Amino acid sequence: MAKDLAVVKNDEFTLPALRDMGEIFQEELEGLDLSNIFDRVKIPTGGGLAFEVPGETDDEPEAVKEIIGIVIDHYPVNAYWQDKFAGGNNPPDCSSLDGKIGSTGQLCASCPMNQWGSGPDGRGKACKNMHRVYILREGEIFPLLLTLPPTSLKNFANYLAKRVVSKGKRAYEVITRVTLKRVTNSINIAYSQAVFALAGVLPPEAAKKAVELAAGFKPLTRKLEVASDEYINGDVDPGDEIF
Repeated sequence: MAKDLAVVKNDEFTLPALRDMGEIFQEELEGLDLSNIFDRVKIPTGGGLAFEVPGETDDEPEAVKEIIGIVIDHYPVNAYWQDKFAGGNNPPDCSSLDGKIGSTGQLCASCPMNQWGSGPDGRGKACKNMHRVYILREGEIFPLLLTLPPTSLKNFANYLAKRVVSKGKRAYEVITRVTLKRVTNSINIAYSQAVFALAGVLPPEAAKKAVELAAGFKPLTRKLEVASDEYINGDVDPGDEIF
């Protein structure tokens, strides 16, 4: 694999130029547990303004105020627990890896648990709508996984529409900066929202490599089952999960 780890350099970003990534993953990682292959970013509780990203060891996470990189993949995921979620590693009773069809075969759009008012005390949704964002930082091989809670979805959608797509670009052709802002809900509880900004546009040659990277990672990014730590990412009252 060493010969494939050349880098493409430009004035703003250095990204790995891995060729034939699908073939590499199949040969090197076949049969292995890949559920934790992507380091996960945690959105803080209580309206904190720093992300928690894995450090050199699992016991020493690092707090960072911004994440800068290329969004090489993103897509919606849903998760529903029949009993009140109480932590732990118990898998959801139903989940969707595309936000369209649940693991039980139920269409998400018409599922009663995915309607407003189905949540606790008639607030929010019983099914949590999230969005996975895979961000490749400069000089790294594997992207970070940032799972957005419902209250950050509008910010991400607006960023893509107004700052990326409107310029004729795809998410993996630009450099994205992610920060946090403190928001207070209707019952005066502070929580954190992810905020997105355009940090730069990749030059044509680097953008071409980014397209290849994005295509190579999808066989992995699109297969990861929803994990409990994604559900408890942040601490938002379900009644305020409006997007």
